[in-house]
Amino acid sequence: MGTNTMTNLETYLSNFSESDWNAAIASLLPCIHEVDKNAVQIWFRFYPLSLMRTIESAEDRDATLHGFAMQGDFELKNNIDTSHHFLYGHRYWPAVKAAIEAEAAVFTDQTHDLAEEVKQIGMLVAEKLKVERPLVNAIVAVGLATLNQVGLEAFQAALGTVKTIVGIMAKSPDAVIAERAKDDSQGLFGFLKTVNQRYTVTYDNLRNTSKFPIMNDQEIATASAKHMTGKFKEEDDRCWEGVVPVECLSASCGTCWVGVLGGQEKLTEVTPRERRAMKVFGYVDSDEPKPFIRLACQAKASGNISIVIPPWNAVFGKKIYGNVDELTLEPATTSAKVLRETIASAASGE
Repeated sequence: MGTNTMTNLETYLSNFSESDWNAAIASLLPCIHEVDKNAVQIWFRFYPLSLMRTIESAEDRDATLHGFAMQGDFELKNNIDTSHHFLYGHRYWPAVKAAIEAEAAVFTDQTHDLAEEVKQIGMLVAEKLKVERPLVNAIVAVGLATLNQVGLEAFQAALGTVKTIVGIMAKSPDAVIAERAKDDSQGLFGFLKTVNQRYTVTYDNLRNTSKFPIMNDQEIATASAKHMTGKFKEEDDRCWEGVVPVECLSASCGTCWVGVLGGQEKLTEVTPRERRAMKVFGYVDSDEPKPFIRLACQAKASGNISIVIPPWNAVFGKKIYGNVDELTLEPATTSAKVLRETIASAASGE
């Protein structure tokens, strides 16, 4: 938080726990356009309030991060304008940010329902922009949650800019949904094939080139590893094999988690191992057979899918949520990172 005294809105938001926020989002889903229903839930898993509060209150921050095996950039304060780039509502961010700042100047009701607060600001933004309310409710919820985590001073200091809207996201929301639902054609007799069917994984909806092929019944991480055309490691040190960060192929490291924006029904069901691992890592605790957060090394595709890759990974489920017993996962048997380091060392003659 900033050094200044908290405003009434900040005080109000600070009273809600992560479970309160998740409950509010669940109640808001009927009021959120289909294009952002998965996206907004993914955002709240990418920036969990309990994790932030634990790190913020730690006596020894570095030791806490080490204990969580934290990798990558988890700091929301570094990504105020960009953390929500995968939401369709991202395009409305400047207006949403301005509306939240205006609300912070006049807010007084500490008993207000959280979901209703989101809808009230969403109504004002929708009227100002002349768009449907369901298109802005998700980004408003993200904006309020961002304010809660970073404080008003940092929130106001952010420029309020958005990424250029190109690619699939430049289309209408209904067109985006339709595009995500489509599968690549398998040719005239593709419906007769049982093997060698090939589909597409889209990992950045703002760029037309951010895709890689995936074979039918192939794990996302395996397909990503064969897509080495970009300078992924220069952008993210965790990307040793393709655009999806990965250190193992056995659900033991937590590095390869992804959010599924579209096509989750085309992925295999979660196995008991993946479900337990997701709880251990702290990413999601769900009984859904095909949830919107998956481990890319375990989820196999049977059609086109659209994913978003989180900028960090860690292991914090037991310590923060206490929703699993002691870690009993078998250690990773295949480490892409170690393998590449070994190859590089051998090639240099070390």
